[in-house]
Amino acid sequence: MKKFKRIFLVVMDSLGIGNAKDADRFFQNKEVNDKGSNTFKHISEKYKLNIPNLEALGIKDLVDIDYLKKVDHPNSYTIRLNELSLGKDTMTGHWEMMGILTTKPFQTFTETGFPKELIDELEKESGYKFIGNYAASGTVILEELGEESINTGALILYTSSDSVLQICASEETVGLKELYRVCEIARKLCMKPEWFVGRIIARPFVGKTKHEFKRTSNRHDYTISPTGTTAMDILKEHKFDVSCVGKINDIFNGSGVTETVHTVSNIDGMNKTIDICKSDKFNEGLCFVNLVEFDSEYGHRRNPVGYGKAIEDFDSQVKELMDNMNDDDLLMITADHGNDPTWEGTDHTREQVPLIIYSKSINNGKMLEDRNSFADIGKTILKNFNLEKVESMIGTEIKEVLD
Repeated sequence: MKKFKRIFLVVMDSLGIGNAKDADRFFQNKEVNDKGSNTFKHISEKYKLNIPNLEALGIKDLVDIDYLKKVDHPNSYTIRLNELSLGKDTMTGHWEMMGILTTKPFQTFTETGFPKELIDELEKESGYKFIGNYAASGTVILEELGEESINTGALILYTSSDSVLQICASEETVGLKELYRVCEIARKLCMKPEWFVGRIIARPFVGKTKHEFKRTSNRHDYTISPTGTTAMDILKEHKFDVSCVGKINDIFNGSGVTETVHTVSNIDGMNKTIDICKSDKFNEGLCFVNLVEFDSEYGHRRNPVGYGKAIEDFDSQVKELMDNMNDDDLLMITADHGNDPTWEGTDHTREQVPLIIYSKSINNGKMLEDRNSFADIGKTILKNFNLEKVESMIGTEIKEVLD
């Protein structure tokens, strides 16, 4: 018999908690690795967090923040999760949550930009010239090349420390339909092994000058499908709801998704999750939520104060979500990697992530031992619904949650 009818899995994108044992193997640049990074703690040192609801759920168990209280939390379990996959990016982290082990990191073009042969082919097939072709922050490259793009009709192409090719164009002069068409061509070309990247991202913007440019919420990711069966696939196959909020649908290329809900911000994402919680339409299954602004707006932009305020906003909204949950609902709060805004560079950081598991029906909550894979999340979800993973999947259920 299923213990929980509905499970809400909320990913605070990039909110790592340090302590990754292999952080010294992951680098920001040739000189600086990720050892010592700690997204949550270092934010708390730059901005005094007022997070009473996360505090009551036991966040102090996981992050040593001096001014927070360590409390008893009978309705929640707290766990530190280690990533088993070789990577520190969005796709690797989310895929592992759903049972996929990634043993070969996705290819990046951070140091060199994309090869001339790819750019030539993309220009030929799309009919556009491209400018940029280097690793940069999306807001910075827009300031540097946005006016040139509008004046010449060339599209901005850039990358980052992730396995990603991003194309930036004006919604007002190029248009979304045309930008998406070009990104679809790039996705096709970047399936070749020598040019392969995990994601192509359309980055539309509005404005006429660098002082007024603003990226819009019409971003679209062109990803690849997961490399194997996921917990979402199994849930969908057995007729359970898999309702995805934010960019989850993009991360999994639609695989295992029964419904997707577009969002424009963290706050909007939580509001829509609360609406789903209240809805009679979401009866049984998984609601999988990604709150990307922690990462995109604050982590990559190295803004610890803005990140801290975003955590406070989430803290207020998570209380509303918990208040509207049924006794047989379960909430899981986690992250997919770190992105320490105090760290050198602008890349993700290799860290452990928090896992807070809450239900009104849990009455013996406590801190549990560290786990060796994010995949324990997906395995626990499957076990709750009396389903089993396939042989290719990884993960071990968290028995205390299901006892």
